[in-house]
Amino acid sequence: MERVGVFGGTFDPVHVGHVVAAVWARAALALDRVLVVVANEPWQKSGRAVTPAEDRLAMVAAAVEGRDGLEASRIEIDRGGPSYTAETLQAVAAPAGGRSELFLIVGADVASELRTWERPEVVRRLATVAVVDRPGAGDVALGPGWRVEHVEIPLLAVSGSALRERAEAGLPLDGLVPDAAIRVIRERGLYAGG
Repeated sequence: MERVGVFGGTFDPVHVGHVVAAVWARAALALDRVLVVVANEPWQKSGRAVTPAEDRLAMVAAAVEGRDGLEASRIEIDRGGPSYTAETLQAVAAPAGGRSELFLIVGADVASELRTWERPEVVRRLATVAVVDRPGAGDVALGPGWRVEHVEIPLLAVSGSALRERAEAGLPLDGLVPDAAIRVIRERGLYAGG
């Protein structure tokens, strides 16, 4: 049975914290592969401008290129409309016909909100929640019926909003964003000063 991680997000921009979370979760949980799924229209980000999905996908594809077991996924972009994890997990599970074990990779902050998502019962049924967080972080209680694994990663205080602000101010992103993704930002003129 293939063990597949599903790591979704806006990735606006993708940064080293995202890559570390995907790589460390893959190793800790013995995952065969991790799909880094770029949200088409992230419903949690309504009310703020989001970089076009194709540009975010290009950054993710550049960031994971050559990293064993990580794959950029456009499944939510191709589906169109708002991105809901329940639909994504169903789409990933369907072709496998029950021959895959799915792990939804999320940060502790996101895990605590899973019950408020669209169709959380589908998420609970289809995937084990792999909570990535810094050492010593408290346990996340999702309630009965949820399968949860914990993956400790180093503390990396990096946020997309801070990176966008740095890029807009013309400040370097080196060491915070994978070099290949920085090249995409520059080539496409993303984030104004990028």
